[in-house]
Amino acid sequence: MNKTVKKIWNWLTTILVVLVVILAILLVGARLVGLQVFTVLSGSMEPTYHVGSLVYVKKVDPFQLKSGDVITFMLDEDTVATHRVVEVVQDEEDASVIRFRTKGDANEAEDGSLVHYRNVIGTPVFTIPKLGYLANYIQHPPGTYVAISAGAILLLLVFIPDLFSDDKKEQPVVPAGDAPEESEKPEKRKKPQKIGKYQGKYSR
Repeated sequence: MNKTVKKIWNWLTTILVVLVVILAILLVGARLVGLQVFTVLSGSMEPTYHVGSLVYVKKVDPFQLKSGDVITFMLDEDTVATHRVVEVVQDEEDASVIRFRTKGDANEAEDGSLVHYRNVIGTPVFTIPKLGYLANYIQHPPGTYVAISAGAILLLLVFIPDLFSDDKKEQPVVPAGDAPEESEKPEKRKKPQKIGKYQGKYSR
C-alpha cells in the first residue's frame, strides 16, 4: 500500500474511531457520572426541547423543586415525560407527601393528573438536538444489528493497512552453495610476540 494512501487511510479511520468513542460516551458514558439519557419523542416541550433531541437528566431532591422547574418523571409504567412544574401541591392528609401539577410548554392545557414526588426521575441539565433519532434507532432492531455490524467493519478497516503493509522487507536468503568455503575465510591475525628485556649496556 502506498505510503500516502496509507497515511490518508489512517487519518480517516482515526476520525471514525474518535466519532464512535464520542458517541459511546454521549449514549452510555453519561450514566457513569449519574446522568440518565432520554429521547424526546413528542413536541410538547417545543421549543425548549425539540423532537429527536437527547435529554440528559440528573437526580434531584423533589422537595427542592418549585414552580417553573422542568422535571422528567414516570407518566405511567411504560412512559417517561418531561414537562414543566406549574404548581407544587401539598397532600391534604400527609404533609410529607407532595405532588406536582405539570404542563408541556407547547400544550394549551395542564396535564390531567398530578405527579407523585416518588415518580420524579430528575431534572434535565442539557440537551443535544437530533442525536435522539440515532440513539432511538440503535436501541431497537434492526438498528442494533446495524450498529454491531458497523463496529465490526470499523475494526476491520483499522487493521487493513497492516495486512497489506510492504514496509517489512524479507531478508535475503543465501543459498547453501554460495556459502564461502573454508579457504576463502579471512586469515586470523597473528598476535604480536612479546619482546624480552633489553640486554645491552647503558652508556653514561
